[in-house]
Amino acid sequence: MAIDWYNEFVDLDHTPGPDELVALYYFEPAEGVSKEEAVGRIASESSTGTWTTLFTMPPRMRDLQAKAFEIEGNYVKIAYPLALWEEGNATQLLSGIAGNIFGMKALNRLRLIDATLPAGYIQHFKGPHFGIEGIRDMMRVHGRPLTGAVPKPKVGFTAKEHAEVGYETWMGGFDFVKDDENLTSHSFNRFEDRVSAMTDMRDRAEQETGEAKSAFINITADTETMKARAEMLADYGWNYAMIDVVVAGTAAVAALRDHCSDLGLAIHAHRAMHAAFDRDERHGITMQFLAKLMRLIGVTQIHTGTAVGKLVGTRAEATLLADILRERRVNALPHMALEQDWGDIKSAFPVSSGGLHPGLVPDVLDIYGTDLVLLVSGGIHGHPEGTRAGAMAVMQAIEAWQEGESLDEKANHAPELKKAMEKWGYYKPK
Repeated sequence: MAIDWYNEFVDLDHTPGPDELVALYYFEPAEGVSKEEAVGRIASESSTGTWTTLFTMPPRMRDLQAKAFEIEGNYVKIAYPLALWEEGNATQLLSGIAGNIFGMKALNRLRLIDATLPAGYIQHFKGPHFGIEGIRDMMRVHGRPLTGAVPKPKVGFTAKEHAEVGYETWMGGFDFVKDDENLTSHSFNRFEDRVSAMTDMRDRAEQETGEAKSAFINITADTETMKARAEMLADYGWNYAMIDVVVAGTAAVAALRDHCSDLGLAIHAHRAMHAAFDRDERHGITMQFLAKLMRLIGVTQIHTGTAVGKLVGTRAEATLLADILRERRVNALPHMALEQDWGDIKSAFPVSSGGLHPGLVPDVLDIYGTDLVLLVSGGIHGHPEGTRAGAMAVMQAIEAWQEGESLDEKANHAPELKKAMEKWGYYKPK
C-alpha cells in the first residue's frame, strides 16, 4: 500500500487553462529527494495534499489538485485551479503559494519567482485608485519624473525642523517630501505635530511657487491607527499616505487601500524589509512578485531600486519591476517572469531611490524613462549650498537628460548642478 501520493501532483502532460493560476518556482531538493518528488510535494502542500494517502476523499477533490507540469533544471511551473483561491483575498493567496512549502524538509531551498494571475482572479481586486495619469493630473506634472526627497538624517528632526527641510526641498522644485521607513510618531517628532507643521510649509511653498506640492507622510502602525492617521492627513488637505507595506502586511494594506481611496489619498508603498526574503537568489520571494501583489492590492507606487545607487538590484530587475507596475501586458522572461495581462487594473509608479545624486540622474532615467517617482535625498541635502540648491541641481540634471545634453555641458550654465558635479561627479555609492 502506498504511503504518500506526491507523484499524483505531477503531470508533465498538463496544459494550463486560462482560468488557472500558474506559479514559477526555483527549487533545490534535499539529499535523497528526486526533482519529481520535490515538485510534487510543493504542489501537494500548496493545494489539496497531505503527507500520506487518505482512507477516503470525495472524487471531486481531484479537480482541485495543483499540477507541476513543467520542470526545467531547478525551475518548475505549477498550475492551480482558480477555485483554490478566495475572491479578493491576496493574503490567502500567499498562504498557499508562499506558505508551508517554505518549511518542508524535502527542500533545501525554494524561491517563488512569479505567478500569472488569471482574469478570473484579478477581477475581484480594485488595483490602484488613481493610476499614473491620475497622479500626474493631481500633481499637475507631465513630461518629466515626479521628484521627492527624505529629510536626512532620516530620524532625529523635530516636526518643525523636518518641515523646514521640506520647505527648502519644495522650493528647489521638488514635488514631494517623504518620511523615511522608520519615522512614524516619536517623542521628538509626533505624527500630528509633523502633519501640522508640514501643512503650513506646503501651503507656503504652493503660494510662492504656484505649483502643487505634497508629501509621503508615514502612517505605518496597527491598522486602526493607520486609518485614524489617514483621516488626519485628509483633514489637513493631503493627497497621499505612506505605508511600509511589507512590515504592515497584505491584509493591512488591503484594508488601507479602500480606506485611503474613500479619503482621496494615494498610497506610497515603502518596501522596508523586502530584502529579508528577496535578496537570496535561491530562496524566498522575488521583488517582482511583491510588486505585482502590491499593484493588485492597489498601492499607487512602490520602491523598485536604482541599479546604480547604494542598494542591491540590477538594471534588468529594475526594468522588469517597472514593466510589472506600468504596463497592461507583461511578457515572460525565462526564469524571471511569467506573462501577465492586467486587464482593467490601473498602472502604478515605480519609485527609484537609495544613494542617488544629480550625477546619477541620467543613468536612472535611461533605465526607467519619465514615468517614475525619483527620490534623491542625501544627494540634495549634501549639496555644498544646501537643500534648495541640491534640489535645483537634480531638476537641472533632469532637464539635461530630456534635452540630450551631458551633465558637464549643462553645468556650464547651471551653477547648482556645477557645484553638485564638483562634489559627487558620477560617483556610484557602495
